[in-house]
Amino acid sequence: MITAKPVESNWAELREAQLLATKALPRVGLAVITDVGEKDDIHPTRKAPVGARLAVAARGIAYGERIEYSGPVYKSMKVKGDKAILMFDHTDGGLEARGGDLTGFAICGPDKKFVWAKARLDGNKVVVNSAEVLQPVAVRFGWADFPVVNLWNKTGLPATPFRTDDFPMITGAKK
Repeated sequence: MITAKPVESNWAELREAQLLATKALPRVGLAVITDVGEKDDIHPTRKAPVGARLAVAARGIAYGERIEYSGPVYKSMKVKGDKAILMFDHTDGGLEARGGDLTGFAICGPDKKFVWAKARLDGNKVVVNSAEVLQPVAVRFGWADFPVVNLWNKTGLPATPFRTDDFPMITGAKK
């Protein structure tokens, strides 16, 4: 469900913690399931896509098969003028927007107030901007309890939600 303005999300923070675990622990994978989730339940009722993605991750990580086992994972950001340019790992075969224009991107300037953004593919990069943000500082993708997102790699795996910022939460919690 798309809100009028981007909001903070406990579910997004949980997804972020899971992603961070894959980077900190050896031989750990992740199945992104934002496309099969439920609006009011973090656990999807459709289990087959979850199992299939976990099996692909196991083949690539545990069994060492030379296959793409992950969807796109945020790697870095460069700012050029009023645009944020995002680079990703796991772009085997390229990136694609499934079902139309890219969705689920938000951007902020120095005021740290996120607004929904336009995003477009540029090869294996994503260019993000908004008329409301002249000096981009951070980008978020899929940062919601039930994100509406459509960035995939061409091997058929969805991108991991992420944020480029590490701002303290609106509630005042410190990171």
